[in-house]
Amino acid sequence: MEDKLMAKKDYSQLANSILENVGGSANVASVTHCMTRLRFNLKDMSVAKDDTIKGLSSVLGVVRSGGQYQVVIGQTVNEVYDAVVSAGNLTTAAPVNENLDDKPKEKMTWKSVGNTILNKVAGSLTPLIPMLVAASMFKMLAAVTGPSMLNWFSANSDTYKLFTFVGDAGFYFFPIIIGYTSAKQFNTNRILAMFLGAILIDPNLINIVTAGKAFHVFGINMSLVNYSSTLVPIMLSVWVMSYIERFFNKHIVASLRTILSPTLTITVMLPLALCVLGPLGGFIGDGICKGILAFGNMGGIWAILGVAIIGALWEFLVLTGMHLVMISAMTLLFAQGGHDNFVTLGAVAASMAVAGMCLGASFRLKGEERSLALGYTVASIIGGVTEPGLYGVAIRYRRPFVGMMIGGFCGGLYAGIAHCVGYVMVPVANFLALSTYIGGNSANIINGIISGAVAFIVAAIATALLGIESKSKVKTEEAETTHADVSDVAHA
Repeated sequence: MEDKLMAKKDYSQLANSILENVGGSANVASVTHCMTRLRFNLKDMSVAKDDTIKGLSSVLGVVRSGGQYQVVIGQTVNEVYDAVVSAGNLTTAAPVNENLDDKPKEKMTWKSVGNTILNKVAGSLTPLIPMLVAASMFKMLAAVTGPSMLNWFSANSDTYKLFTFVGDAGFYFFPIIIGYTSAKQFNTNRILAMFLGAILIDPNLINIVTAGKAFHVFGINMSLVNYSSTLVPIMLSVWVMSYIERFFNKHIVASLRTILSPTLTITVMLPLALCVLGPLGGFIGDGICKGILAFGNMGGIWAILGVAIIGALWEFLVLTGMHLVMISAMTLLFAQGGHDNFVTLGAVAASMAVAGMCLGASFRLKGEERSLALGYTVASIIGGVTEPGLYGVAIRYRRPFVGMMIGGFCGGLYAGIAHCVGYVMVPVANFLALSTYIGGNSANIINGIISGAVAFIVAAIATALLGIESKSKVKTEEAETTHADVSDVAHA
């Protein structure tokens, strides 16, 4: 009961602060709300104090659009709206549709295109953070309490199996979940996009890929790719699907649209997703990875530089699913010679850099965001789960991604200069990844640990120095790209 009263009191305080900074209730002609925003029709828009309102707790941003003054709240907009109406003794109005704002077309530039892509990616991934946090905690519990560390539970224990499959589920079903969030970004059918994601990870398709036998989609050869836990294939597919669905909806008569439009959309998307868009990341990654591996074949200073580049780019390759060639090269090196003095060094440094980036970001964040960053640090360095840090910090704030790359580069560079050698292919990304250096002389172990420490410390310092996007800018951009996604969770 105390919690409920406190929440109501907080909303009341927020409501009073918002009203005060829009010029008071006397300046409000009317107010309504959509799924995430308070929408004021003000008598005098000039008196509203944007910066002050943006700085209020629980306010995600401010938008002036279509003659309205919009305060972006998020999933608690209903409660805040009620508090505003009560505090200002205003008339209650019915909620309105979310996306009524007519945005002026901006001149297309490389910067605007890049920002649009980043915003769409961030808008698709940010709503996943609660799921990623929960899944990563279960994966961390499995790693810490399982046979690889404390050994409280054996690999055959029901508890260990439970922690493992619950943690894995949060990442395995990415194509379905991101199908939904990206569909909202590209304004296309959410359920149809989830269906497309489900097709990409259907067990029958995975069995076909595992069998390694040629398969054709309407006569077109399909690349044998496992899309579980991937991001780029479904996002590209949903983007293209948004145009195809709109085409069919426009040209099919209303009486047949319900049946034909979704069927024809998926029919067209099958060869596009399975034969073109899905494998696209692999095609690009194949070229990038082979280019990096060429440094190792050149030897000398070039091989050292190659390790550093792997350290810098590894997490980007993992995010986009382009790292499979590197994994294959790593596996081959271990299989042929029993050790790896190239790919593993950069990969381990990159893993340590993720944790360092999260720690560095925590120095520049405040409140709940700082607590989350610290939680991501623990999840990464102890549990070996890097996704929350990558999506919740690197992609969300952008600049930390650069800090992470700097840390990975420096850690990889040190490992290359010290001629470190990995003797064990360790399938984890936590501090135990440093055990790959066990098997040689003591200098190899010490230098391997130092390279991990360098990656962690440099990433933390670089991220802290680079900082994050300004608070108001980040919140406003997130409000513009993710407000519908967040609110749907609350209103589902």
